[in-house]
Amino acid sequence: MTEQKKSGGRPRDAEAAGAIKSATLKLLREHGYAKVTIAAIANEANVARQTLYNRWNTKADLVLDAIFEETGHYAAAPTDDPNLTCQLQLERFLMQIFAHLSESGAPIRALIAAAQDDDAFRDVFKTKFVKPREKMVTDLLKRAQNKGEIAQGRDISMLSIFVHGAFWYALLGGDPVDDDLAKSIVGEVFHPAQT
Repeated sequence: MTEQKKSGGRPRDAEAAGAIKSATLKLLREHGYAKVTIAAIANEANVARQTLYNRWNTKADLVLDAIFEETGHYAAAPTDDPNLTCQLQLERFLMQIFAHLSESGAPIRALIAAAQDDDAFRDVFKTKFVKPREKMVTDLLKRAQNKGEIAQGRDISMLSIFVHGAFWYALLGGDPVDDDLAKSIVGEVFHPAQT
């Protein structure tokens, strides 16, 4: 029993987690969410299925975890660069996200669809994925308003919803999510309010 604890358990699972998440993302890109199974992920990662179930209850939980971790690498909150306008900071931030979505848009669309059928999953998706990204944009827009780049009378929360709504709409509709879309969204957000 002591030997099992020394040679197995948490250390092995911790080392396997990276391989499992990498395998998950690879298979999602190659086959799409619906066609990827826990068995296929375990086989790709060269681990036992039980290793996956020790950490994640469902395929959706695992996929979310893998995507959350990956998005942390390319969608960290933009820092305030005094050499760039907030408008340009938002534009670059969206371009970076959209470049990634061109690779991972299909699994994210599948997760959005899955969230419509499962209330508990939708709550987790909203809390862990949607809301943190919404806050990043809202915080940047508040900075812009404080600097006078956005008029004081404009509703920052609604502008943030507009930013996300525009690209989720394009993503779900299969329309291009690219630099042109980023520029169009940011141009509308920073367009002076008409009096």
